[in-house]
Amino acid sequence: MPNFKYVAKDRTGKSLSAVLEAKDRASCVDILRKNELIIISVTEEASKPGFSFDIFSGKQKIKLDDLVMFSRQLATMVDAGITLVAALDILGEQMDNKTFGAIILTVRNDVETGSSLSAALAKHKKVFSPLFINMVRAGESSGMLDDILDRLSQYLEKTASLQKKVQSAMIYPAVVSGMALGITLLLLLKVVPIFKDIFSGFGAALPTPTLVLINISNALQKHFVVIVLCVVGAGFLFRRWLKTEKGRVRFDGLILHMPIFGILLRKVAISKFSRTLSTLIKSGVPILSALEIVGKTAGNRVIEMAVDEVRKNVREGEGIAAPLAKSKIFPTMMTRMVSVGEQSGELEKMLSKIADFYDEQVDTAVSGLTSLIEPLIIGFLGIVIGSVVIAMFLPIFKLTTVVGM
Repeated sequence: MPNFKYVAKDRTGKSLSAVLEAKDRASCVDILRKNELIIISVTEEASKPGFSFDIFSGKQKIKLDDLVMFSRQLATMVDAGITLVAALDILGEQMDNKTFGAIILTVRNDVETGSSLSAALAKHKKVFSPLFINMVRAGESSGMLDDILDRLSQYLEKTASLQKKVQSAMIYPAVVSGMALGITLLLLLKVVPIFKDIFSGFGAALPTPTLVLINISNALQKHFVVIVLCVVGAGFLFRRWLKTEKGRVRFDGLILHMPIFGILLRKVAISKFSRTLSTLIKSGVPILSALEIVGKTAGNRVIEMAVDEVRKNVREGEGIAAPLAKSKIFPTMMTRMVSVGEQSGELEKMLSKIADFYDEQVDTAVSGLTSLIEPLIIGFLGIVIGSVVIAMFLPIFKLTTVVGM
């Protein structure tokens, strides 16, 4: 189908511009009007293969919570006997996220013209993951689409919950560390120079810590732009390095072996692996396809490589437990539980239990991490900012001692 570039305004007057795939110009206009957008212009442009929605200024980001709501409500409507086209039409119109609403209505148009739901979703791979698409395909082939969508929404809800727990553990130290850096820079760039002028009138040798602090302040003032450019350049080079295969593998390996956060992230990865694989197997997705999807959605290149090795061994007739144990990434308890699940024929149930167990472990780890980080950050702030303050006041203390004698 052709792509149409549109410019419109929402109810708040905010300008939006995007590329929308539709059957024709009239269908595109219909989608925009149903999303309560005020249309300024709609022009057809050459379609780009495999790309139906461009990134643009003013576009609402599609969050995991949006996908949870979509899958949950779609499952409820399909189970209630509402046709798929009608359900998609309702969801597209009522979605608060207008960007996502437009995509849902595009999917509705594809389904209305005879496309399967999974094929229509596959045209929007930036929004719907391989896991989402393959589970819907499995639901269509088994005739249990409502059950699969309900299972998918449960999976996404637990994934979103796990994601928020990790974010809560990461945000606090990041914010406090940023504040500490900002305060330190303010002292070095604004406060220390004032004290330097005061000290210059003493006519006496300054203590070594004070001299070091003044030299650091002078260097920052003289070369601040150069330092900022160096930091930005280093960040750019680091991102380029991360895009290389070797850099990604090395960085992801380091993350998993970090002293504090590495343990938490490893537990999150195990929980995500177990729950994703359990959900896919239970939904009827073939084991090889399921392992391929799990690898792609792992979010860590080291784990993805380990899962690829597991997939190769399974293709050759082996079970899952032995290759998982060989990778040395997954703990012994997990691999043994997987082995028991394979032998008993209840692998998906065992994987679900593993995921539940590690979800609880993540809860405990996040609570312990927060308790551990708070005194560490307070100590860090005390040492850094306290050292700066003491170095500034040392000459005054020395002068007071001399006068007192």
